[in-house]
Amino acid sequence: MLFIILLSMPTYFLSLDLPKRIVNGPIQGQGFENPDDTAFFMTTYLPLPEWLVGDPILLFQGFEMDRVQFLFALSLTFLALVAANGQFKMYINTYKGRMGERIMRRLRYELFDRVLRYPLSRFRRTKPSEIASMIKDEVEPMGQFIGDAYTQPLFLGGQALTGLTFIMLQNVMLGIVTLVVVLFQAWLIPRLRRRLIELGRQRQIEARALAGRIGEVVEGIQEAHANDTTNYERSAITKTLGKLYFIRFELFRRKFTVKYINNMLIQFLAFIFYAAGGYMAIRGTLDIGQLVAVIAAYKDLPDPIRGLIDYDQQRLVVDVRYQQIVEQFAADDLQDKESQMPADGDVPHFEQGYDIYNLQVVDESGSKLIERATAKIGLGEQVAIIGAVNSGSTHMTEVLAGILRQSSGRLELNGKNMDALPEHVKGQRLAYIDGSTYFPQNTVYETITYVLKNRPVGDPVLEEGLFEEHKRFRDESRAAGNSNLDPEAQWIDFERAGAKNDQELEEKIRKVLVDVDLENDVRTFGLRGTLDPDTHPELCKELIEARFKFRDRLTELGFDAFVEPFDPDKYNDQATIGENILFGTAILPAYEPNNFPSNQIVTNVLEEVGLEDKLFDMGKQVAETTVELFGELSLDNPFFDQLTYMEPDQIPEYRTVLNRIGNMPIDEITKADRELILKLPFAYTESKNRLGLLDDDLKQGILKARTQLRETLEALDEPPVSFYDPQKYNAAASVLDNVLLGRIASGVAEGTERVTNAIRQLLAEMDLTDDIFRIGLEFNIGTGGKRLSETQRQKLHMARALLKRPDFLIVNQALNSLDGKSQQKIMETVLAKSKGSDGEKFGVIWVPMNLSFSKMFERVLVFKQGVLVADGTPEELKENSSDYTELTGS
Repeated sequence: MLFIILLSMPTYFLSLDLPKRIVNGPIQGQGFENPDDTAFFMTTYLPLPEWLVGDPILLFQGFEMDRVQFLFALSLTFLALVAANGQFKMYINTYKGRMGERIMRRLRYELFDRVLRYPLSRFRRTKPSEIASMIKDEVEPMGQFIGDAYTQPLFLGGQALTGLTFIMLQNVMLGIVTLVVVLFQAWLIPRLRRRLIELGRQRQIEARALAGRIGEVVEGIQEAHANDTTNYERSAITKTLGKLYFIRFELFRRKFTVKYINNMLIQFLAFIFYAAGGYMAIRGTLDIGQLVAVIAAYKDLPDPIRGLIDYDQQRLVVDVRYQQIVEQFAADDLQDKESQMPADGDVPHFEQGYDIYNLQVVDESGSKLIERATAKIGLGEQVAIIGAVNSGSTHMTEVLAGILRQSSGRLELNGKNMDALPEHVKGQRLAYIDGSTYFPQNTVYETITYVLKNRPVGDPVLEEGLFEEHKRFRDESRAAGNSNLDPEAQWIDFERAGAKNDQELEEKIRKVLVDVDLENDVRTFGLRGTLDPDTHPELCKELIEARFKFRDRLTELGFDAFVEPFDPDKYNDQATIGENILFGTAILPAYEPNNFPSNQIVTNVLEEVGLEDKLFDMGKQVAETTVELFGELSLDNPFFDQLTYMEPDQIPEYRTVLNRIGNMPIDEITKADRELILKLPFAYTESKNRLGLLDDDLKQGILKARTQLRETLEALDEPPVSFYDPQKYNAAASVLDNVLLGRIASGVAEGTERVTNAIRQLLAEMDLTDDIFRIGLEFNIGTGGKRLSETQRQKLHMARALLKRPDFLIVNQALNSLDGKSQQKIMETVLAKSKGSDGEKFGVIWVPMNLSFSKMFERVLVFKQGVLVADGTPEELKENSSDYTELTGS
């Protein structure tokens, strides 16, 4: 790029000089005083100094042209130079942008790499949203500057210097004035912008604080609602936004003041050129061509000058931002890069256990978490660690798992110092879980197999045509200094889970889910999941077969009285009017029945079949009856449980609307009132609400609207509704809804549960249970795993720890959301598993929530005020340790 910039300067100078030659030569006639005069175009001399060769040496006389030909030749040359300068700019900007983006990518990766090497204790005082904001937003201006760092001074400086030199060559006085004004600009503007730099720094700090605060509120939104502190949070955010506003307002005010002064200085030069240059032209000391050339050069001069001034400010701003990033991400206690390198092959099992001597742990504030502990824990041992709150028992498991670092003493594992063990050894041969259960948004399968993704174990499987794109991606990753590990490679290590292929791994996953009592939940996820018929054609055919078998069994099961299958030619009495019109599953929210009143396509169909007015009248009757029956009841009255088409707190709103519209025709009613009334019939079910408003004529109109709507939507390129068809699988509906393909009557005791269990049993008879389980593994658990209950998240956490097949399973008060009986059951299963019930043995170190559960272990360590005070079997401690008996109550 630097070479190209230097190469562009001669063409830039020539593009400034040509206008003068065009004006003075063919336009004003200099050299063409007689009609027959000609001039030579592209005359070329040997570029040597006169003192060396005397008279210039002619290399090429050029092309002889008349006045008009010479004009067009010079004009076309000017156009070619402009195009060449544009090409130079495009090339420089393109590759400058690539360099900046590549360096920004490298910097972001470096910062993220440092985050991964932070000691875990640091995350307890760092807001995740602030780190994310810095890596994402604050690095971006730096990336833009990096591209300009070397090219901008040379390119803009070269252009400015070329322009100044050209003006100086045309007229020394104009050149000196231009130089003085430019130097004054270069001195004044940066000084005026110093305050802008400080304001920019303050703005960045406040913006980061805003991002951190919003992240905290979102993370703890449940607490804000539970404690009625939403208004406090609003006021706190208002304060932060206020600070940000005044900083930004002052920033804008000062910025435009500086811009005004800068523009005035630039226009002052224009005044000089027009006044002084014009005066010189009138006096004859400056010809018109020179004046035109000077003005043309001046016109291009402000941009590089302004660009250089902006560059200097950007340099200072970026320097401040970089210092902030250094302050945030610099740390002396980062893990060594080598300790996080992936293993070259399989990590061997431990041959020895823990050797702990005079262990002491002190946190950043100087508090002693563990004051003294000495013990040995052998391979395969089952050890419970108990103690009162802040006794050091929970911190002991964190130290044993490598989460906390010891401050002094000896902690060895497998005969090596704990801190010296690389992360792939601790991460693969130890399994640690506690009560926290944050999971990134993903499927159950990806979440549980996350612990097996330690290194690439196979080549990527790419679709045809993607090899070149993948290669380009990998080459650019290496050029940017990012990780050399291929994200598209096969990362799941089947052998670590004791499997050889997908089927065996799935069986291993099923077993650990059974161990933690989560398998049935996953099967339920499967029933709630969806299937793509194009991807699973055979399974969809079997589910359609299950649908007809279930319908054939309705009488036998006694369900025919409260289960009504969907029939394209019949009105379903157990479904709402909206569901009957839709007769399918909406893919877009606009086609959900509650959004029908505002959906233009739906309302047009209803109007075409003459149903809109009827439904509006029905809606008015529903509203009037509801207001009359429920209007005087308190909001907590149990009668409102039967009100499915309206929320209790909407009754006053409907009363107001009814009073406002009276007997007005529908055409005169406002759109908002009409939509509010029309919402009611779409949510109305005659069999449940029983207001006697749905007759056979209206049902026939609804069936006609159903047919018309389906024809209208299926004519679109991408139909927004997946319609019901007894002979086809509905890709937008759940597996359970596809088998049922109907509605269950409300008011039947445990009706939904009975139907669901019957469908489960039918699918089991058809050997589809494993398929449903497989669908359940693809269930998306949501951000932070929030689509799972806390109990399910803790069970999933335990399941994936077991899937690792560790040498030591370390449990720190996990499963605390489960009841005591469930905790004991899972604990018994895990302890039996650790002794080889499944053919594999491993050690267990557990801090139980219920301290009495410690009697289930072979050995117990008792902590008191940070000191390990007792160590032995439960029987020995019961007889010899008062601390143990006091804690366990035995």
